[in-house]
Amino acid sequence: MGKQQIKVATIDLYNNERNEGMRCIKEIVSEAGDKYSEIDLMYDVYETRYKGDIPGDEFDIYISSGGPGSPFEGEGTQWEKDYFNLIDNIYNHNQSSAEKKKYLFFICHSFQMMARYFEFGTVSKRNMKSFGVMPFSKTEEGVEDVILESLSDPFYAADVRQYQVTEPNNKKIEELGANILSFEIVDDESGIDPAIAAVRISNEIVGTQFHPEADPKSMLYHFKQPERKQQVVERYDEKHYYEMMDLLKQPDTIKLTRKTVIPNFLNTAIEELSKVLVEDK
Repeated sequence: MGKQQIKVATIDLYNNERNEGMRCIKEIVSEAGDKYSEIDLMYDVYETRYKGDIPGDEFDIYISSGGPGSPFEGEGTQWEKDYFNLIDNIYNHNQSSAEKKKYLFFICHSFQMMARYFEFGTVSKRNMKSFGVMPFSKTEEGVEDVILESLSDPFYAADVRQYQVTEPNNKKIEELGANILSFEIVDDESGIDPAIAAVRISNEIVGTQFHPEADPKSMLYHFKQPERKQQVVERYDEKHYYEMMDLLKQPDTIKLTRKTVIPNFLNTAIEELSKVLVEDK
C-alpha cells in the first residue's frame, strides 16, 4: 500500500534577503516527515515577495515566512494581491463544507500581513526595533492552545521586527471566532501597549509575531553580526547582550519554542489530514 501524500508549501517573504528562517522551516518540516513513516510529506518553496511566485490550492499545509521591512511595502503590487487572494481562498475553503481543510501558519512579517487581512488589530511601526530573545505571556486561550500549551508562562522566543500589531479589534475577533493567544511583555513604566504576539483565527489558521522556527544557530548568526550587536548594546547595554547570548544556551527558551510551536501545528494538521485521507480510501 502506498504512502498517504500531504503537500506543504512555504511562502518565502524574505525578498531575497539572506536569512536563516527558511533553513529552520525546512528542517522542521523534514523532522515532521521523519516522524510519520506512513506519510509522504512533499515540500515546495515559493519566493512570493521576490519573484511573485504563489502556491496554488493543491497544497494541504502552508507556512508563510518572516521577512524584512514594512508589511505595507507591497501595497498595490501583484504579488500582494495574489498573496491575499490565496489567504482568501484558504479561509473560504475552510468555511465551506469541505471535509479536508487547509492549514496555514504565519510568521512575523507574515503575521503583520495576516493582521492586515483579518483586521484583528492595528499594524504600525514601532518606536524602536525589537531584536533578540524576548519573553512573551500567554492569554487564557493561549494556555490551552496546542501550539503554546507545553511552554512556560512567560516563554521565550526570537523577536526581530520593526512593526507591530496592537489595539485588538475585539468586535472583529469575535466575528471571526478568533482568539489572541499571547502578548509581548513590556516594562510597566514604559506606557507602551504590548503588541499582540500570537493569534488563532480557526482550528486551521494561526500565526505568531515572534519567530518560533528560530534555533540557537540562527540567532547566533544574527547576534554575531557587528551591526546587530550594536543595536542591542545601544538599546540596552552590553550586559543585556551577553544575557541574551546566555539565553540561547538554555534548553527551556528558544530551543523549546523551536521544538514546540510549529511542530505542534504540523502534527495537528498531519493527523487531521490523515483521518480524512483514510476515510476517502
